[in-house]
Amino acid sequence: MRIAIVNDLALAREAIRRVILNSKAHEIAWTASDGHQALDLCLQDRPDLILMDLFMPRMDGVAAVRRIMSQCPCAILVVTGSVTGHCAQVFEAMGAGALDAVNTPVLEWPGSCKGASNLLAKIETIRKLLGVPPSKIIQETPGSPDSDPALGRLIAIGASAGGPAALARILSYLPATLGSAIVIIQHVDAQFAAALANWLDDQSPLRVRLAQDGDVPAPGTILLAGRDQHLVLAPNGRLAYTEQPEDHPYRPSVDVFFNSVRQNWTGRITGLLLTGMGRDGARGLLNLRQSGHHTIAQDQASSAVYGMPRAAAHLKAAAEILNLDQIGLRLRSLGALVPHDHA
Repeated sequence: MRIAIVNDLALAREAIRRVILNSKAHEIAWTASDGHQALDLCLQDRPDLILMDLFMPRMDGVAAVRRIMSQCPCAILVVTGSVTGHCAQVFEAMGAGALDAVNTPVLEWPGSCKGASNLLAKIETIRKLLGVPPSKIIQETPGSPDSDPALGRLIAIGASAGGPAALARILSYLPATLGSAIVIIQHVDAQFAAALANWLDDQSPLRVRLAQDGDVPAPGTILLAGRDQHLVLAPNGRLAYTEQPEDHPYRPSVDVFFNSVRQNWTGRITGLLLTGMGRDGARGLLNLRQSGHHTIAQDQASSAVYGMPRAAAHLKAAAEILNLDQIGLRLRSLGALVPHDHA
């Protein structure tokens, strides 16, 4: 199932996220830090199930359940710190439409979650109740270089006008221990690509360099497309530059890259589309989402040019629409840290 998480505590969101992704049976639709944001996101992208905390700023869980069931009804499971300690609020939420309640799982060293089995059992019961078929989760191919746990997730980023500043802001959030590979397609003339890579390298704890033919995306280094050709991921898991398709107006093309990783990356993918003019990347982002991968687009308020992310939003290609700071934090969470979590 596509599951949304609503909780104002980052540690709680991370614990729930790990439980869901480690189950290899569900995917994250989006996350929200309060009921107000959850309502907005649900109106844009209704998940199969919402995991709703009770106590949050701006709009608490009970009010959020009531508003969601009124405006965009879907299944809701209350996930809170103590079900027995807050019976009145739990019963009020269930009276507003929540199906059940369970305690929030708690992260334990070195990465396990206390209470994970209880949460997953509740989710499975609701899945059967809703008649949702088991999700098809992308499995890593044993023995391939990409299936190593440290290479499990690829963050594929597309950007155009306004992209360099947006990228610098996002990359500043990512630690040197990030457990995901990152490849960036930025519309920029090849003669400026090396300078952009050097500048971004100064803004990020991670190393940033130009992608070369034969590179294998891996944690620790961010690879930036650096030629007036399309950058693609080949079936052997290595990056390559190509002239095809010749008639594409953008070189390098975000759509071309997104489609190549959808076909050839064996682990999970997070697709991210940032500020830029035109529509490049929107269709590729939609293809990623329809293949079960997580997708994010930059919001209008933080975009220098709201063209590419607008096209993605119009196609409903993005599971989450976030500002730059939220994107940085989200990628930090999704990317995980080496070596304890490779979800």
